[in-house]
Amino acid sequence: MNILFFLTPKSDIAYIFENETLRQTLEKMEHRKFSCIPILNPEGKYVGTISEGDLLWGMKNLNITDMKTAEEVPVMAISRRATYKPVHVDCDMEDLLDRAINQNFVPVVDGRNVFIGIITRKEIIKELLKQKNSNVIQKSPLVEQRADSAQQAGQAFH
Repeated sequence: MNILFFLTPKSDIAYIFENETLRQTLEKMEHRKFSCIPILNPEGKYVGTISEGDLLWGMKNLNITDMKTAEEVPVMAISRRATYKPVHVDCDMEDLLDRAINQNFVPVVDGRNVFIGIITRKEIIKELLKQKNSNVIQKSPLVEQRADSAQQAGQAFH
């Protein structure tokens, strides 16, 4: 299965650039209600992901107690604890699932390592459940029995 089926494009998600401030990052995350967001460089390449927890620990460690001070702190001055490793757009499902096990979302990059969007664990699980349920319905003895009965009834009328 092509992983692009699961992709939420860059235009539909929040992200920040590595030259933004802590305050800009906090405001963007608050406005979009995301708990973590990708960080891009000015060329649009994926740099990493920053989470609410990273921001809180960074503010504590840097003794930032107000938004005025947060305006002066580059977001890249904040340490990140987790590494959200991206996948390339042409990766297979196994690689995608391997990353999704440990990440809420998987960043996706193109052949030039330019960020094109994310794939959420939720979307993967929803699709797998849909496929599983579809297979259960198709393989259900009751469905097969009804199909046989319908076919026999159709033959009786001809």
